[in-house]
Amino acid sequence: MAYPRHPNFLRDKLGEEMRLSVAGLAVLAALPLAIASPYWLGVLIVSMYFAMLACGWNLLAGYTGQFSLAPAAFAMLGGYTTGLLAHHLDTPLWIGLPLAAIIPGLIGLALGRIVLRLSGPYLALTTLSFAEIARLVIYNSIDFTRGDQGLNVPGLVESRTAYYYLFLAALCATMLVVYALLRSPTGRFLQAIRDDEIGAASRGIDVVRCKTIAFLVSCAICGFAGGLYGTFARLVSPELGIIAQTGLVIAMVVIGGMGTLVGPLIGAVLVYVASELLRDAGNIQMIVFALVVIVFARFFRAGLWGLARGLVARRRAAASGDA
Repeated sequence: MAYPRHPNFLRDKLGEEMRLSVAGLAVLAALPLAIASPYWLGVLIVSMYFAMLACGWNLLAGYTGQFSLAPAAFAMLGGYTTGLLAHHLDTPLWIGLPLAAIIPGLIGLALGRIVLRLSGPYLALTTLSFAEIARLVIYNSIDFTRGDQGLNVPGLVESRTAYYYLFLAALCATMLVVYALLRSPTGRFLQAIRDDEIGAASRGIDVVRCKTIAFLVSCAICGFAGGLYGTFARLVSPELGIIAQTGLVIAMVVIGGMGTLVGPLIGAVLVYVASELLRDAGNIQMIVFALVVIVFARFFRAGLWGLARGLVARRRAAASGDA
């Protein structure tokens, strides 16, 4: 028998996860004091880029139940938005970076109105098709995008430490946006749609509108992350949008904990840092992550965050039993 949850359950759960996310972000803020290596600072910067993508994808898949295969494609579109504006029109980055969120968000809005009436494998295949079309258009538009040669993007700051805190601030803003959306009535509607779409519709929730809002916000987050990453790498290329990048994002969310605020943060940092440690092993790193994802999907569906919560709950139960 399923017992009803307390009406404040979701609010309290979000509050707990947000407090832990803030603690994790505080740890990230302190790491440059102990890490002097520019290489490892760069690794952590890229892990924060992936954390933003993971937060955006988790909003759509973890909280709304819509399985998109296009987060990397929207990051690529955001990167090219900034790069093309700077390259062809000399647009300053303080204009290009907001547009890196706005333009992919509007594309996501238009795409969402078309594809979000679909579900399951149909939605996944449609977004995968869009991602490949977008990548191939950029790849073949050599006169405009320089194709596989990539497009140079001006840098935003010079210091790697400054970039580190810039990405950290962007990650904080991303998590606040997701938290604010989930705390709103729309956020509760999204979770109702995930749990029972037909039941949500029967209670008067505009399912397509809510899913479209989630898709728009998710695409805007990914686009902004891609635009910011382009200024750090000083280069954007079609490689940003390959399906392997999306697979990495999905692995991060599954391992960290899907449908939680703190899970994508944990998963992104641990998975990307682990991938760098395994880089010298060659292609074995992809085999390792594939096996880890299979294990978590089969046995630990709540991810690392779910495992941690389970351990804490068991310890509390044991302590209260002893008392």
